[in-house]
Amino acid sequence: MNAYVLVAEDDVKQAEVIRRYLEREGHSSLVVHDGRAAIDEVRRRRPDLLVLDVMMPLVDGLDVCRVLRRECEVPVLMLTARSTEEDLLLGLDLGADDYMTKPYSPRELMARIRTLLRRARGATAAPDDPVLRIGALAIDPVRRTVGLDGRQVVCTPGEFEILAAMAAEPERVFTRRQLLALTREFDRYITERTIDVHVLNLRKKIEAVPRQPAYLQTVYGVGYKLVDGTRAR
Repeated sequence: MNAYVLVAEDDVKQAEVIRRYLEREGHSSLVVHDGRAAIDEVRRRRPDLLVLDVMMPLVDGLDVCRVLRRECEVPVLMLTARSTEEDLLLGLDLGADDYMTKPYSPRELMARIRTLLRRARGATAAPDDPVLRIGALAIDPVRRTVGLDGRQVVCTPGEFEILAAMAAEPERVFTRRQLLALTREFDRYITERTIDVHVLNLRKKIEAVPRQPAYLQTVYGVGYKLVDGTRAR
């Protein structure tokens, strides 16, 4: 899987390590050292993945993610020296698809990159997978697209995995732990609250009234379920 990966990292040595590992795996890459350059490069030549440091000059990584999420759905893997749960949830709420804290293992970073690229390209979907329809929602596991009443809904890879898993078993109640296991690997930085952030973002995208969800409903004390929202109209 050859990909074009943009690395936005102001630490020159760390950026060079990432670049070398990417080249070893057959990927092409470009390194930039500030947030403004990262935004410009994504706009100029959409990369397959953005590895984004949070603490950067001119525009920090959080603002980069905030700006880009209004314009495109390039997968974003954030790197940061901050390790609190609040920092993690803020990054995910802004649209990051994964989050690693420094110091990190370059081999683990490459594993995360491979996972995000597979998800973004739909490498695991079978060619004859049917479109999953729940009311006015249409989730296509082949093209990895989501539609609602005929309009496209742009989802991050993590958000898509949640919708696809729940759409395959409508009305089933999923715990946060089950959804987390389906969508990303466990590590010491990620908690079940991650799922709450993804669900909140999904509701903003698919619900007419996010605070009164018709599709993605909360089952208090347990988790979430996906139902036919048209029945509530």
